Amino acid sequence: MANRKLGRAGDQRKAILRNQTTALIWNGKIVTTETRAKEVRSIAEKLITLAVKEYKNEEIVEKDVFNDKKQTVKVEKHVDKPSKLAARRQIMAYLYDVPATKEAKESKSEYKERTKDRAHAVVEKLFRDIAPKMDARIAEGKKGGYTRMYKLGPRRGDAAEMVVLEIIG
Repeated sequence: MANRKLGRAGDQRKAILRNQTTALIWNGKIVTTETRAKEVRSIAEKLITLAVKEYKNEEIVEKDVFNDKKQTVKVEKHVDKPSKLAARRQIMAYLYDVPATKEAKESKSEYKERTKDRAHAVVEKLFRDIAPKMDARIAEGKKGGYTRMYKLGPRRGDAAEMVVLEIIG
């Protein structure tokens, strides 16, 4: 994949793009230079497309689990099919792992309860929140184009063109 050089060494360039792509998916929008935004947009759209294709590939399995009183209880679990698991691992290999933030008046036990089923919060947000919205857009007849760029004007200091890159939805 031919990328723009961005005036950086290969490892630095890769780290910047991974960081900004992760920030875009986690926060919904980022402010950056135009050339970086074009690269991040390309990567983010590919990851979102992969998530949209695979987010429905799961099956519900009933498992017998022992509760606190040593009684057997049937629990329904959503299990990923192999293609969704492969897509999830591919996305996890690229994005950084950002832990979910603890809210202001939330106790430690409440935080653990809220985040117990979300081991990789960014990937889960992509599969649970973003992919269904984008799939609904596709059902309306709008294909691709999951991100939008707004120009902000030149940056003070070096006059680099600044833009806001955001996920549509």
